[in-house]
Amino acid sequence: MNPVTTTEALKNAIHTLEVEHAAKGQQLRAQLLITYESFKPVNLIKGALSEVTSSPSLGNSILGTTIGLVSGYLSKMIIVAGSGNKMRRLLGLVLQFGVTNLIAQHGGTIKTIGQSAFHHVMHNKGTNPE
Repeated sequence: MNPVTTTEALKNAIHTLEVEHAAKGQQLRAQLLITYESFKPVNLIKGALSEVTSSPSLGNSILGTTIGLVSGYLSKMIIVAGSGNKMRRLLGLVLQFGVTNLIAQHGGTIKTIGQSAFHHVMHNKGTNPE
């Protein structure tokens, strides 16, 4: 900034700085409002959900893990079936853990096998009229 030597130049410099200060203050308030809105719980949840839905690998990973957990739990329920036998309950827990890990780690392979089996059954059903 140039050195101010006259009173008129000093008044102009002060006015320019006041206008600049007001503009920056307005920008700061607008940014504060945007930040405040983004930290509301509803907006945080929306942002997290949009990230999950926009990332196919993350969505597939969550889906595979969920399917693994459900099938592990169902396999445990089939084996245990309300039994009070401790050995059978232990076997059910081991089976649940194994099935959950197997399906969660190899979900894509299992999905491919299931799709080909489904297509095979549907193809055979269409060619064998009853």
